[in-house]
Amino acid sequence: MATTLSSAEALDWVFARPRTAKIGIVTASGAPVVAPIWVARDGDALVFNTGADTAKGRAVARDPRVSLCFDDETPPFTFVTIAGRAEIIDDLAEVRRWAATIGGRYMGEDQAEAYGERNGVPGELLVRVTPTKITAVADIAD
Repeated sequence: MATTLSSAEALDWVFARPRTAKIGIVTASGAPVVAPIWVARDGDALVFNTGADTAKGRAVARDPRVSLCFDDETPPFTFVTIAGRAEIIDDLAEVRRWAATIGGRYMGEDQAEAYGERNGVPGELLVRVTPTKITAVADIAD
């Protein structure tokens, strides 16, 4: 039987393993864009890296409203959607620290420093998303 998850349960599910998020943004022309991202957890917030000159970086700088979706594509299917407000952090030490954390989360701790070096450079940003609404349903097909 499908179960609605609390916000805390939803975040715990999202971070129980390295799940790729899909972020929804709106371009300057008004066109919607969805892109995959790697994320890490900072308390109740989510963080990810992106380039300042990417569609994601430009969109978040213009409009801090974002939407994230995580899902399990295998039965019995679970999803979490998060609407939130993004804050851009360009402090290079923080960008590098979180780039290492995120890289290690997805590629293994032995790769963390390499991802920190690769993605913690000038022109890269750290984006911190504070959720404003979380919707989550587990075991949809049960």
